[in-house]
Amino acid sequence: MNLQFHRAGGVLANLPLLRIERAGPVLHLRLMRPAKRNALNDELIAQLHTAFLHLPESARVAVISGEGEHFCAGLDLSDLSERSVAEGIAHSRRWHAAFDQIQFGRVPVIAVLHGAVVGGGLELASAAHLRVAERSAFYALPEGQRGIFVGGGGAARLPRLMGVARMTDLMLTGRVLDAEEAQTAGLSHYLVGEGEGLVRAFALAEKVAANAPLSNYAVMQALPRIAELPQAEGLFVEALMSAIAQGDEAAKERVRAFLDKRAAKVSKS
Repeated sequence: MNLQFHRAGGVLANLPLLRIERAGPVLHLRLMRPAKRNALNDELIAQLHTAFLHLPESARVAVISGEGEHFCAGLDLSDLSERSVAEGIAHSRRWHAAFDQIQFGRVPVIAVLHGAVVGGGLELASAAHLRVAERSAFYALPEGQRGIFVGGGGAARLPRLMGVARMTDLMLTGRVLDAEEAQTAGLSHYLVGEGEGLVRAFALAEKVAANAPLSNYAVMQALPRIAELPQAEGLFVEALMSAIAQGDEAAKERVRAFLDKRAAKVSKS
């Protein structure tokens, strides 16, 4: 891995709760509230939204991690104020807008998980496309014990990863999953040793960035939507997306390279 990171400029340089660096096509966003275990307050949510709305044109993949000992301990309860129902809905929808921009934005996103991945932190992680967990990672949804309910998209995203039954267990009992249990439950794609998360994530990022942009876009945008459609409609959308991707010049060149034996074949190594 030969990535050399430098601080991002422009709008991305003026988001004090995020440290954003670039290395070629890879953008690294680091949550910068370590004293609060990177808990999410309104300002950090707004800055995440802004960052993903203003990704550099050269960015092909983004990596999210947390500074310090934890990825993200969820909602900063000190930021929680008494709200009316209407205010509560508006607050939740701001989180939805930020996390939707991560999941359905312009580039694939890889989350590096260590320490606490709790509440809103787990909701944030679930918006990423790939999740690399270190063995220190632990997962919980303590909203049920706080007298509240998930509000950052967890009720929509997490059942698709771990199932309704497992999510129900976490919310009703306050159960905490360790890294291996969460890997088995489907909350992470890769489980690595302590301190190895970013190395694996950057290696994955380089692979993802090397794909044809339209192919990555189809995986991000079309695949989750097709999965929600009845089979007949899903197959039709798949056919449309497949034809669009195949018609892209980058795809045609990659197929030619394979046929001309200029591209590597799939192997176990």
